[in-house]
Amino acid sequence: MAVTLQALTFAARDPRRLARFWTGLLGRDIDGGIGFQLRFLPTEEPKIRQNQMHFDLTSESVDDQKRTVARALELGGGHIDVGQRPEEKHVVLADPEGNEFCVIEPGNDFLADCGFVGAVACDGSQEVGYFWSEALGRPLVWDQDQETAIRTPHGGPKITWGGPPFTPKTGPNRLRFVLSGSLPEVERLVALGASRLGAGDGQVEMADPDGNEFSFVVRETAA
Repeated sequence: MAVTLQALTFAARDPRRLARFWTGLLGRDIDGGIGFQLRFLPTEEPKIRQNQMHFDLTSESVDDQKRTVARALELGGGHIDVGQRPEEKHVVLADPEGNEFCVIEPGNDFLADCGFVGAVACDGSQEVGYFWSEALGRPLVWDQDQETAIRTPHGGPKITWGGPPFTPKTGPNRLRFVLSGSLPEVERLVALGASRLGAGDGQVEMADPDGNEFSFVVRETAA
Protein backbone atom coordinates (compact mmCIF):
# COMPACT_ATOMS: atom_id res chain seq x y z
CA MET A 1 0.00 0.00 0.00
CA ALA A 2 1.53 3.31 -1.09
CA VAL A 3 -0.39 5.31 1.53
CA THR A 4 -1.23 3.88 4.95
CA LEU A 5 -3.90 5.08 7.37
CA GLN A 6 -1.68 5.21 10.42
CA ALA A 7 -3.82 6.80 13.10
CA LEU A 8 -6.86 8.78 14.11
CA THR A 9 -5.97 11.64 16.44
CA PHE A 10 -8.16 13.33 19.05
CA ALA A 11 -7.35 16.87 20.15
CA ALA A 12 -7.92 16.73 23.91
CA ARG A 13 -7.84 19.06 26.88
CA ASP A 14 -6.81 16.04 28.99
CA PRO A 15 -5.19 13.47 26.67
CA ARG A 16 -4.49 10.92 29.40
CA ARG A 17 -8.07 10.89 30.63
CA LEU A 18 -9.41 10.55 27.11
CA ALA A 19 -6.97 7.73 26.34
CA ARG A 20 -8.13 5.90 29.48
CA PHE A 21 -11.76 6.26 28.40
CA TRP A 22 -11.27 4.86 24.90
CA THR A 23 -8.89 2.13 26.02
CA GLY A 24 -11.38 1.12 28.68
CA LEU A 25 -14.26 1.08 26.22
CA LEU A 26 -12.57 -0.48 23.20
CA GLY A 27 -9.92 -2.63 24.90
CA ARG A 28 -6.15 -2.46 24.95
CA ASP A 29 -5.76 -4.24 21.62
CA ILE A 30 -7.82 -1.65 19.74
CA ASP A 31 -5.04 -0.82 17.25
CA GLY A 32 -5.01 -4.35 15.89
CA GLY A 33 -8.76 -4.61 15.85
CA ILE A 34 -9.41 -1.48 13.82
CA GLY A 35 -6.25 -1.37 11.74
CA PHE A 36 -4.94 2.02 12.92
CA GLN A 37 -3.84 3.69 16.13
CA LEU A 38 -5.75 6.12 18.32
CA ARG A 39 -3.67 9.07 19.48
CA PHE A 40 -4.59 11.84 21.90
CA LEU A 41 -2.87 15.19 21.46
CA PRO A 42 -3.05 18.17 23.83
CA THR A 43 -5.00 21.29 22.96
CA GLU A 44 -6.23 24.32 24.86
CA GLU A 45 -9.09 24.91 22.43
CA PRO A 46 -12.60 24.11 23.72
CA LYS A 47 -14.97 21.90 21.76
CA ILE A 48 -17.56 24.22 20.20
CA ARG A 49 -19.40 22.11 17.63
CA GLN A 50 -20.37 18.60 16.66
CA ASN A 51 -17.44 16.61 15.31
CA GLN A 52 -17.16 15.81 11.62
CA MET A 53 -16.47 12.13 12.42
CA HIS A 54 -17.43 9.65 15.10
CA PHE A 55 -17.34 5.93 15.90
CA ASP A 56 -20.32 3.64 15.34
CA LEU A 57 -19.98 0.75 17.81
CA THR A 58 -21.89 -2.44 17.07
CA SER A 59 -23.94 -4.73 19.31
CA GLU A 60 -24.63 -8.46 19.19
CA SER A 61 -27.87 -8.19 21.20
CA VAL A 62 -29.98 -5.67 23.08
CA ASP A 63 -28.27 -6.73 26.31
CA ASP A 64 -24.88 -6.30 24.66
CA GLN A 65 -25.88 -2.79 23.58
CA LYS A 66 -26.94 -1.98 27.14
CA ARG A 67 -23.62 -3.28 28.49
CA THR A 68 -21.64 -1.07 26.12
CA VAL A 69 -23.70 1.98 27.11
CA ALA A 70 -23.31 1.18 30.81
CA ARG A 71 -19.55 0.73 30.42
CA ALA A 72 -19.24 4.07 28.62
CA LEU A 73 -21.16 5.81 31.41
CA GLU A 74 -19.00 4.15 34.08
CA LEU A 75 -15.87 5.42 32.32
CA GLY A 76 -17.11 9.03 32.33
CA GLY A 77 -19.16 9.28 29.14
CA GLY A 78 -22.69 10.61 28.94
CA HIS A 79 -25.84 10.72 26.87
CA ILE A 80 -26.12 13.51 24.32
CA ASP A 81 -28.82 14.87 22.03
CA VAL A 82 -27.75 15.49 18.44
CA GLY A 83 -31.28 15.54 17.05
CA GLN A 84 -31.89 11.79 17.03
CA ARG A 85 -35.55 10.74 16.88
CA PRO A 86 -37.19 8.85 19.79
CA GLU A 87 -38.00 5.86 17.57
CA GLU A 88 -34.37 5.38 16.57
CA LYS A 89 -32.80 2.40 18.32
CA HIS A 90 -29.16 3.48 18.39
CA VAL A 91 -27.84 5.27 21.47
CA VAL A 92 -25.90 8.52 21.08
CA LEU A 93 -23.21 9.14 23.68
CA ALA A 94 -20.22 11.41 24.19
CA ASP A 95 -16.83 10.74 25.74
CA PRO A 96 -15.61 12.86 28.70
CA GLU A 97 -14.64 15.72 26.35
CA GLY A 98 -17.90 15.71 24.41
CA ASN A 99 -16.77 13.73 21.36
CA GLU A 100 -19.86 12.00 19.99
CA PHE A 101 -20.21 8.30 19.22
CA CYS A 102 -23.06 5.87 18.64
CA VAL A 103 -23.84 2.43 20.02
CA ILE A 104 -25.75 0.79 17.20
CA GLU A 105 -28.63 -1.61 17.81
CA PRO A 106 -28.21 -5.32 16.98
CA GLY A 107 -29.15 -6.57 13.53
CA ASN A 108 -27.64 -3.68 11.57
CA ASP A 109 -26.91 -5.26 8.20
CA PHE A 110 -24.72 -2.38 6.99
CA LEU A 111 -22.19 -2.97 9.78
CA ALA A 112 -22.39 -6.77 9.80
CA ASP A 113 -18.98 -8.42 10.19
CA CYS A 114 -17.23 -5.07 10.71
CA GLY A 115 -16.26 -5.75 14.32
CA PHE A 116 -17.03 -3.84 17.51
CA VAL A 117 -15.91 -0.59 15.89
CA GLY A 118 -18.25 -0.90 12.95
CA ALA A 119 -17.47 2.39 11.28
CA VAL A 120 -15.76 5.72 11.41
CA ALA A 121 -18.77 7.77 10.31
CA CYS A 122 -17.87 11.09 8.68
CA ASP A 123 -19.77 14.18 7.67
CA GLY A 124 -18.82 14.62 4.02
CA SER A 125 -19.69 14.74 0.37
CA GLN A 126 -19.86 11.95 -2.17
CA GLU A 127 -16.79 13.47 -3.84
CA VAL A 128 -14.75 13.26 -0.65
CA GLY A 129 -15.65 9.60 -0.36
CA TYR A 130 -14.24 9.09 -3.85
CA PHE A 131 -11.12 11.03 -2.82
CA TRP A 132 -10.44 8.83 0.21
CA SER A 133 -11.09 5.67 -1.77
CA GLU A 134 -8.37 6.69 -4.23
CA ALA A 135 -6.08 8.12 -1.55
CA LEU A 136 -6.05 4.95 0.57
CA GLY A 137 -6.55 2.43 -2.21
CA ARG A 138 -9.68 1.10 -0.52
CA PRO A 139 -12.64 0.06 -2.68
CA LEU A 140 -16.03 1.71 -2.41
CA VAL A 141 -18.42 -0.70 -0.70
CA TRP A 142 -21.36 1.74 -0.74
CA ASP A 143 -22.26 4.52 -3.15
CA GLN A 144 -25.94 5.47 -3.07
CA ASP A 145 -27.89 8.73 -2.64
CA GLN A 146 -24.62 10.68 -2.22
CA GLU A 147 -23.61 8.42 0.69
CA THR A 148 -20.33 6.53 0.34
CA ALA A 149 -18.30 4.01 2.31
CA ILE A 150 -14.91 2.36 1.90
CA ARG A 151 -13.35 -0.67 3.55
CA THR A 152 -10.15 -2.65 3.23
CA PRO A 153 -10.43 -5.98 1.40
CA HIS A 154 -9.28 -7.58 4.66
CA GLY A 155 -12.33 -6.41 6.62
CA GLY A 156 -12.46 -4.25 9.71
CA PRO A 157 -14.45 -1.04 10.15
CA LYS A 158 -15.90 0.94 7.29
CA ILE A 159 -15.20 4.63 6.79
CA THR A 160 -18.42 6.32 5.70
CA TRP A 161 -19.52 9.75 4.46
CA GLY A 162 -23.16 10.68 4.91
CA GLY A 163 -23.66 13.24 2.17
CA PRO A 164 -25.70 16.45 2.59
CA PRO A 165 -26.80 18.25 4.66
CA PHE A 166 -23.42 19.02 6.22
CA THR A 167 -22.57 20.32 9.68
CA PRO A 168 -21.05 23.80 9.23
CA LYS A 169 -17.28 23.67 9.71
CA THR A 170 -16.05 26.40 12.05
CA GLY A 171 -12.40 26.07 12.99
CA PRO A 172 -10.11 23.04 12.85
CA ASN A 173 -11.52 19.56 13.34
CA ARG A 174 -10.77 17.86 16.66
CA LEU A 175 -10.52 14.43 15.04
CA ARG A 176 -8.31 13.89 12.03
CA PHE A 177 -6.56 11.11 10.15
CA VAL A 178 -2.79 10.59 10.03
CA LEU A 179 -1.46 9.01 6.84
CA SER A 180 2.03 7.85 6.02
CA GLY A 181 3.79 7.29 2.70
CA SER A 182 6.61 8.41 0.49
CA LEU A 183 7.01 12.05 -0.47
CA PRO A 184 5.73 11.61 -4.08
CA GLU A 185 2.40 10.50 -2.62
CA VAL A 186 1.84 14.06 -1.41
CA GLU A 187 1.73 15.20 -5.02
CA ARG A 188 -0.66 12.38 -5.88
CA LEU A 189 -3.02 13.44 -3.10
CA VAL A 190 -2.88 17.04 -4.35
CA ALA A 191 -3.74 15.83 -7.85
CA LEU A 192 -6.74 14.01 -6.35
CA GLY A 193 -8.00 17.24 -4.80
CA ALA A 194 -6.18 17.64 -1.49
CA SER A 195 -4.48 20.87 -0.48
CA ARG A 196 -1.32 21.60 1.47
CA LEU A 197 -1.64 23.54 4.72
CA GLY A 198 1.98 23.50 5.89
CA ALA A 199 4.97 21.27 6.54
CA GLY A 200 7.71 20.58 9.06
CA ASP A 201 9.56 17.81 10.93
CA GLY A 202 8.91 15.19 8.25
CA GLN A 203 5.19 15.83 8.21
CA VAL A 204 2.89 17.63 5.79
CA GLU A 205 -0.36 19.11 7.01
CA MET A 206 -3.09 18.76 4.40
CA ALA A 207 -6.86 19.00 3.87
CA ASP A 208 -9.18 16.82 1.83
CA PRO A 209 -11.51 18.32 -0.83
CA ASP A 210 -14.13 19.09 1.85
CA GLY A 211 -11.55 21.03 3.89
CA ASN A 212 -11.07 18.39 6.60
CA GLU A 213 -7.52 18.47 7.92
CA PHE A 214 -5.24 15.45 7.96
CA SER A 215 -1.53 14.86 8.52
CA PHE A 216 0.83 13.06 6.16
CA VAL A 217 3.97 11.56 7.72
CA VAL A 218 6.71 11.16 5.11
CA ARG A 219 8.39 7.76 5.14
CA GLU A 220 12.02 7.69 4.08
CA THR A 221 12.69 5.52 1.07
CA ALA A 222 15.69 3.24 0.72
CA ALA A 223 18.54 4.68 -1.31
